[in-house]
Amino acid sequence: MTLATDLVTIPCLRDNYAFLFRSGDRVAVVDVPEAAPIRAELDRRGWVLTDILLTHHHDDHVQGVAELRAATGAEVWGAAADAHRLPSLDHALKPGDAVKIGTETGRVIDVSGHTIGHIAYLFDGVAFTGDSLMAAGCGRLFEGQAAQMHASLAQFGDLPDETLIASGHEYTITNLAFAKTLEPDNDFLISRITEVEGLRGKGRPSVPSTLGDERNTNPFLRAHVAEVKAATGTDGEPDIETFAAARAAKDAF
Repeated sequence: MTLATDLVTIPCLRDNYAFLFRSGDRVAVVDVPEAAPIRAELDRRGWVLTDILLTHHHDDHVQGVAELRAATGAEVWGAAADAHRLPSLDHALKPGDAVKIGTETGRVIDVSGHTIGHIAYLFDGVAFTGDSLMAAGCGRLFEGQAAQMHASLAQFGDLPDETLIASGHEYTITNLAFAKTLEPDNDFLISRITEVEGLRGKGRPSVPSTLGDERNTNPFLRAHVAEVKAATGTDGEPDIETFAAARAAKDAF
């Protein structure tokens, strides 16, 4: 099985997700909002955790690491630039570094904006994006600037449409509702709202999403689109101004 087809989405806390996958003789989890649901999934599958990959330092992504590491002995990977705010790292990563999990090799990119030192992991077919690129949205700019987040998200531009975007929260319905205020006549958006409402009505996660869906519906990947520029009052202005205006509007939504 490929990483994309062997990916397990684990609900944690109120609206967080962790992502579990196995490759060869390694089993990895991306972010640890809490340990108990991850341990339960590992036990259910008979898997032994070997690696913990962290995207950023916020408590709702790392607060279960100590318990999970103590229970499994898993090695912890995270950003060298954020090491002072992360749990103790076995592997301190820089942008461009490779992360090998079994037969899969991922690449680290800096996606600062939500926080400084936030990283994403790009594997073949799956991008673990934490709170950078999210389903129908992007992370709030707690530490970075709009230009920084805009540049961070541009790094996903060369990935195929079918790439899964494994982001860290179940915010999709609210994100789509905001997107519809900018593009009320976007047929892709209207269809996605119906799809996501159906998934959530059955208690199923709306993530991972696909990068193709994000390109068609996520306003933070659509700052170049005339309708988004018009809705944000940034006609004729650079895309970064449209992005910044959309992010400010979402903050107030």
